[in-house]
Amino acid sequence: MGFNSLTFGFLEYHQVIEKIAAYIKEDADSVYKIIVGSDSEAKIGDVDFVTAIIVHRLGKGGIYFWQKQKIRNQYNMQQRIGHETQLSLELAWKIRDSFHHNGLSGYEPEVHIDIGLIGVSRDMVKWVTGMVLGSGFAYKIKPESFAASTVADRYT
Repeated sequence: MGFNSLTFGFLEYHQVIEKIAAYIKEDADSVYKIIVGSDSEAKIGDVDFVTAIIVHRLGKGGIYFWQKQKIRNQYNMQQRIGHETQLSLELAWKIRDSFHHNGLSGYEPEVHIDIGLIGVSRDMVKWVTGMVLGSGFAYKIKPESFAASTVADRYT
């Protein structure tokens, strides 16, 4: 499954990694964060899941890519949040592995989770953040999880 980009159009995963590498190399003196986040929206009979990769050139903008999956099933909110987190973790692992083979091993993905301490998702914070920490990644939750709650949310 490929990725979309407002800047580059439709890309296969390996092309996304090439674009990220080129973007970092064009201003190698800047500081970067690689961020992955997912969001979902339940519709009648379907759930749309969107996972985004953001390359944030701190203080200077960034680029992002996203992919959308439609799953024919009804998920409750806890299942959706778990699946969102799993999608983000799978992509973060894949990026980590690609970066180790692409000269970008100094960049470790951060996972943004679409949950927070306020609202109905607050009971899931320990469970989901434990999944991410146990996988070896740093994380952010709402209101700091813009990859999930803003970028991915835009395309659900």
